[in-house]
Amino acid sequence: MPDRGDIRNLVTHSGGFHADELLSSVVLTRLYPDARLIRSRDAEWITPSADRIVYDVGRQYAPDAQIFDHHQLPGPMRPDGRPYSSIGLIWAHYGRAYLRALDVPESAVEQVHAAVDSDFVLPVDLMDNGALDPGSAGFLSELTLPVLLETLKPEFDDRSPAADDAAFAAALPVARTFLEAAVKGRAAKQRAAAMVHAAIVGAGRSQVLELPMGMPFRDAIAEAGADHLLFVVHPRDTDWAITGIRKDADSFALRADLPAHWAGLTGPELAQASGVPGARFCHAARFLAVAADRDSALRMAALAVEAAQ
Repeated sequence: MPDRGDIRNLVTHSGGFHADELLSSVVLTRLYPDARLIRSRDAEWITPSADRIVYDVGRQYAPDAQIFDHHQLPGPMRPDGRPYSSIGLIWAHYGRAYLRALDVPESAVEQVHAAVDSDFVLPVDLMDNGALDPGSAGFLSELTLPVLLETLKPEFDDRSPAADDAAFAAALPVARTFLEAAVKGRAAKQRAAAMVHAAIVGAGRSQVLELPMGMPFRDAIAEAGADHLLFVVHPRDTDWAITGIRKDADSFALRADLPAHWAGLTGPELAQASGVPGARFCHAARFLAVAADRDSALRMAALAVEAAQ
């Protein structure tokens, strides 16, 4: 990666914009905060120079020359044959440095880099290259991130000279918020996974997993192969939660539901139905219950296990 003092310009194309160069700009402006962001198609700017990084323009992918475009034929491809857009290229070359700039621990950099690439960057690559139809998201297609970012472009009939650049500048912090949230969320999942794995070891063959706080747990349980677990129990601010575990990431179906006769009950009604004085709430869909304290939560979870068997 070029030294920060050497890069004085970050160059992408002028005119309309897409998610890929917006997100590339997020990465590069974090790494080179003192560099100017130039939007131009002029040859003088998109020619290789030691003082600049050129991306999403330039008609070549030449990392040694610090040019990262994907519009030429043939375009740059991932090892699996899927196409890169500019954010995929920038992420491959600068993503790890970006994660370090966001204080992701060195021990988690590779895992977080791979997770953001597969879950966040790759879909943008595919959509930008026409290899993924936004319509595949069904009625949510208008809410995909690339589509939402493009809604920040000027209206078609706003032809004022500064319209595109002003819209790009306004869209950049929005794109930054989403990419930074993606990084922080996946870094948090890595921290949570270590805690969940430790709790699984400590729980032995119990079908109830107790965690020290609320955290993402489903992926870690699946990775650990802890198929015997049915419920997770953990403290919240003023009470305790009992949560079911999904069978897989693509379904809301649970390994075990909470007892049917608890569904939708609260307070004294739930306490009477469950026989647990501290029982406070059970969701009508039977995936979540709440108890007043740890002992009540563990008792409810044990009863739920019995009912499931």
